[in-house]
Amino acid sequence: MVLDPTKHADWEIAEEAESRMKTVYELGEKLGLKKEELLPHGHYLAKLDYRKILDRLKDKPDGKYVDVTAISPTPLGAGKSTCAMGLVQGLGKRGKSVVGAIRQPSGGPTMNIKGSAAGGGLAQCIPLTPFS
Repeated sequence: MVLDPTKHADWEIAEEAESRMKTVYELGEKLGLKKEELLPHGHYLAKLDYRKILDRLKDKPDGKYVDVTAISPTPLGAGKSTCAMGLVQGLGKRGKSVVGAIRQPSGGPTMNIKGSAAGGGLAQCIPLTPFS
């Protein structure tokens, strides 16, 4: 069930989205990863055994890579994380096979400013706690 943002609070929408999260194995299957290439940390987080993946894909052409490294946030708080997720969503809507990897928010912990894609409208990184 998708909740209407005009009738429900942000936290209700986030809770609903978290209840429908796919496991790492479901996501891995969708991305074409083999089970032995995943190193799960619980049900929803995993690392990838990149050596196994690179070895399996060595005869395939390389994909494209976009690195969002620096941006001045807008007054509304849209910075690197929001930009990266916007690119992922936009390219996905255009039918591209795309994956986003957000490693670490830089401003929040060191500069005492709000970061971590927490305010990007209705597009949220869930669960937010491991991300922050």
